[in-house]
Amino acid sequence: MNVISISAQARMPGKASARAARRAGDVPCILYGRHVDAHPFVTSERSLHPLIFTNRTHIVNISLGDESWECIVKDVDYHPVTDRPMHVDFQALQAGEKVTLSVPINFTGVSVGQSKGGSPRFVLNELAVSCFPRDIPTQIDIDVSKVDIGDSIYLRDLEEETLEFLAPGDQILMSVVRPRTVEETEEVEEDVEAADEETEE
Repeated sequence: MNVISISAQARMPGKASARAARRAGDVPCILYGRHVDAHPFVTSERSLHPLIFTNRTHIVNISLGDESWECIVKDVDYHPVTDRPMHVDFQALQAGEKVTLSVPINFTGVSVGQSKGGSPRFVLNELAVSCFPRDIPTQIDIDVSKVDIGDSIYLRDLEEETLEFLAPGDQILMSVVRPRTVEETEEVEEDVEAADEETEE
């Protein structure tokens, strides 16, 4: 996995420094970890774009003074109107210790059921996993090409030896549903017409 480095400047803790950072066009952030004291800092909004506006997981290198840490983005607060990042939490990684994070799912291929007229239903777009830092994937690729109409892909179907999934094995990830038949469509149309007639009466 590629490591993305961002330029960071330490800031004072508290809401006042966070508001000052936003007024200056920066984003207030905080770095923390099991063996790391909390470090408030600021960085430019542009430097965060590759980390938060993406469908991939990245490891981030953050340097503050003479110290540096490899981290993951743990949480992002967005502005309710503009969707601009307002605050970002980074969790420092520790070699040999597992970390919990959400990893995006990348569905690949066209299901055989879809080629028969079925409709694909994608239930989840990310999965919560626990793994060692060296095993963090950028995304989880799932091939859907063999899924027929009426079939589903369950979490238990995935073979990822280095990942511990934190959802039950019967969690459906994707399925292909049967297309609505002509008869079903006509029945719905008849029901609508009957309801309209009752309303007119």
